[in-house]
Amino acid sequence: MAAASGPAGPVVPAESTQQAIGYPSLFLLVLIGALVPVVPTGALVSSAAVVAFHQTAPFSWALVFVTAASAAFLGDGALYWLGRRGMRSRGGSRWLEAIRSRAPDAALASARGRLAEHGVAVLVLSRLVPAGRIPVMLACPMADWPLRRFGRGNVAACLAWAATYQVIGILGGSLFSEPWEGVVVAVALTVVVSAVPGVVRRFR
Repeated sequence: MAAASGPAGPVVPAESTQQAIGYPSLFLLVLIGALVPVVPTGALVSSAAVVAFHQTAPFSWALVFVTAASAAFLGDGALYWLGRRGMRSRGGSRWLEAIRSRAPDAALASARGRLAEHGVAVLVLSRLVPAGRIPVMLACPMADWPLRRFGRGNVAACLAWAATYQVIGILGGSLFSEPWEGVVVAVALTVVVSAVPGVVRRFR
């Protein structure tokens, strides 16, 4: 179907405009959030999934999934590279110390022990546990994991992470007819999911 025309020319559908802005923005924010863990990337993916649920364009869900997973993979890869560079070069040590400030020594030591015992499974789970990713990301180069092994494990971790938060968004979007209502529910569910591991640790 041809686009409608107006006095100033063709009118671009609002949905197409959302996609043209939304996917690059999602990619950039998830990438930044992987490097600087102050951006709520899980909530971003869930919110994007809500919007995609209410869109008529084909493959909207798939695009959200691919965008989020690929950005997370690149961000984690950058952290791995910074970790290796920090251990091998004088200038890179400043980057390493900046990242390590977010990973207490106890958490880092625990991550190295779990990696040695359980391998790739720890890398996958760290993506799903709040505050668990940074220590594991740093522990991988410190444990001399080769790039190929890290890459294989990180693919599975990022796919599982993107799928989990997309399902949360789809569940939120399916409950309401208005996208903003679904976004509110999806963000609330994301906060609950993020809080559960901390509550469990506190009771233990």
